[in-house]
Amino acid sequence: MKHLGTSLKLIRQFHRLKQKELAAKLDISTSHLSEIESEQKSPSLELLERYSRTFDLPASSIMIFAEMQKDSAKLEYRIADKAVKMLDWIAMVGSEVESK
Repeated sequence: MKHLGTSLKLIRQFHRLKQKELAAKLDISTSHLSEIESEQKSPSLELLERYSRTFDLPASSIMIFAEMQKDSAKLEYRIADKAVKMLDWIAMVGSEVESK
């Protein structure tokens, strides 16, 4: 599925993990993860299940996220990037409120 690697990369970035950190969690090499994220290779179903467990996301949600990107990848990427920034801001504000 086209854009699946990009979707997996966005999920990793949202969780603020480096490729090396996620590769260790998924028990794959960093180079293999890089190839998946750059759309050079496709992840196996087993690897998608590991992503699902690692990020506590249903595999179907990951696939839907990738499918949404198919029709308008550039626009979706910019929207996803803005959404990640907004969620980061919400998390920052929430942590400031909790610390008070």
